[in-house]
Amino acid sequence: MNPNAPSPGTPLDRSRHHESRSHEGGSDESWPDGIVAVAPSFKKRFSGVVATVIGVVPAQARHIAIRALGPLPARVPQLRWRVFRLGSWRRPSQRRWRIWHARRDTEMMVGILLRDLLRQPWKLVFTSAAQKRHGPFLRFLIARMDRVIATSPQAASYLDVPSTVVMHGVDTDTYHPAPDRAAAWAATGLPGRHGIGVFGRVRYQKGQDLFVEAMIELLPAHPDWTAVVIGLSTPSEQSFLTALKARIAAAGLEARLLILGEQPIASMPGWFRCLSVAVIPARWEGFGLVPIEAMASGTPVVAARAGAAAELVRDGETGHLVPVDDQAALTAAIARLMGLDEGAREAVGRAARAHVLAEYSIEREAQKINAVYEEIWRG
Repeated sequence: MNPNAPSPGTPLDRSRHHESRSHEGGSDESWPDGIVAVAPSFKKRFSGVVATVIGVVPAQARHIAIRALGPLPARVPQLRWRVFRLGSWRRPSQRRWRIWHARRDTEMMVGILLRDLLRQPWKLVFTSAAQKRHGPFLRFLIARMDRVIATSPQAASYLDVPSTVVMHGVDTDTYHPAPDRAAAWAATGLPGRHGIGVFGRVRYQKGQDLFVEAMIELLPAHPDWTAVVIGLSTPSEQSFLTALKARIAAAGLEARLLILGEQPIASMPGWFRCLSVAVIPARWEGFGLVPIEAMASGTPVVAARAGAAAELVRDGETGHLVPVDDQAALTAAIARLMGLDEGAREAVGRAARAHVLAEYSIEREAQKINAVYEEIWRG
């Protein structure tokens, strides 16, 4: 196993990355009076929510004056906490209120504190991706939002309050096909001519065990392929990770079925570009950006029908959909894509890219979110 294999694309130096997180796109230490919306993102660890903020806030900022607040990469327009505290009470010159757009419970709580306890000029928006009924405390918080956005019709169906459905999008300039997929894979230094991979936090929910079992069955018949598992594993999931490693070792596939762990954020688009197939075997999911990140990269997908996958993937056209937790169906669908000749597989990837460009661009998501803000301001 080679966990130190070089990442495709330009690796991100971690110390430089953390230093850049305090950047706010300028040296002005005063509150920018024109700012009309703030998107908090308080979690340091990379997640789907963090990926959403990183992608959508710059796209929104092309049309309205919005800033993020939290530990984010420098490319995201943002405010420093000190600057925020000094100016959060001030009413914007062009609007009656600023928008506080929360995506987590802690961010909703801070928004309620600003609006209701400190009496600052905020209207609160919450985005819900959960594909289940929220607990009592979350329902309490959501009921106090001024507007609620759901990331899919399924997520909207679990809410007790009215919502506007805005499906996630991806930055199709960042996630794009490689000019030469074979060369991109070769640049990783990993064996074989083709890569297949699964992305996400390594835990039972994400279904990496289903992927490993499929690879144990299929890799012996496909000697030119190498499989990778990419994602963070926390101490609470160590037993799951240990079991995966033991299963791979028992099959004698340590050199071709690699658990690479968490990769730098900046390298992730490169991983999507170099793979020939991306697999999303999640047992349950909030929304799940991986299918559209992969498809935008021209990479065919095999996805379980968890989260919004059934809305995102065109079965048989941009990849394959399979029932949740169905090992046989997952393995068979992966085998179909691995068994295609390279030209046919690339044709599926081109169809996937075209689908995302038409339906799931980050620009489209940003415009729909901004439209919700405008409705609040008009009201």
